[in-house]
Amino acid sequence: MAHRLQDRQHRLPVAQATVLTLPPASQAKDMRPSWSALESLLCGAFAGAVAKTVIAPLDRTKIIFQVSSKRFSAKEAFRVIYSTYMEGGLFSLWRGNSATMVRVMPYAAIQFCSHEQYKRLLGSCYGFQGKALPPFPRFLAGSLAGTTAAMLTYPLDMVRARMAVTAREMYSNIMHVFVRISQEEGVRTLYRGFTPTILGVIPYAGITFFTYETLKKLHSEKTKRSQPYPYERLAFGACAGLIGQSASYPLDVVRRRMQTAGVTGSSYSTILGTMREIVTHEGVIRGLYKGLSMNWVKGPVAVGISFTTFDITHNLLLKLHQMGNFIH
Repeated sequence: MAHRLQDRQHRLPVAQATVLTLPPASQAKDMRPSWSALESLLCGAFAGAVAKTVIAPLDRTKIIFQVSSKRFSAKEAFRVIYSTYMEGGLFSLWRGNSATMVRVMPYAAIQFCSHEQYKRLLGSCYGFQGKALPPFPRFLAGSLAGTTAAMLTYPLDMVRARMAVTAREMYSNIMHVFVRISQEEGVRTLYRGFTPTILGVIPYAGITFFTYETLKKLHSEKTKRSQPYPYERLAFGACAGLIGQSASYPLDVVRRRMQTAGVTGSSYSTILGTMREIVTHEGVIRGLYKGLSMNWVKGPVAVGISFTTFDITHNLLLKLHQMGNFIH
């Protein structure tokens, strides 16, 4: 009996020490939402970076056609990719991608974070706190999120466009583009094409978020499941991206022409003037919608890679958290 009592006394401090190392349940609940938001933010930025890197050659080719008067076709697009590879090697197909990475990661972070904030704000204004927003506030939240992200990262988009259409001899890296444009063309040039960008982002981001949120809402009502499966998210995102891109594409062409005017020898200075010149010399469909079919190809590919990467990295972080809790 004395031996059993002594054994219990030896065990008791160990059990108490184990309990003390575990965090209080209330603290874990308080910390989880902030960690969830941070994890989603990091995973989204990483997924966007991977997707953009994979489709970079197609994106670069699209920009080359957008800023020139060449007629677009699949054959001509392949010829541009092949000639770029022959002249500058394999990595020349990814020229300007470093600027894309520097831009796309903060852009995605700002856009998704601000979208959640705008949804919460508009929800409280319209009396739909914690519920799905009505159609117009749903569109407005997406537009405001896209506008916020575009305003804060626009110079990086300008730099990326310049690097995509010029040879390495002209601009060697991101900082060189910033310095040279500032010295030779003025700091204001870094914001050339800003107005058509914002005018394009408003319908693009609005329609994209609106379509995606609407499809999720309809899916939830029909299936009674709170969250769609990954392949369903992929379909919703692809559909939203295609509709949004098609609606705002002409302003994307105008933006690229104005951004690269300094290196192409053109004199695009206003939105209407640029549109008029494009339509006069190239037509409406072949000019303002040049390269749209390539967007229809790379759009679903980018969304597919983005969603898959997000799911894998998010599940990995979740497993790491579970392992950490198990160890504690």
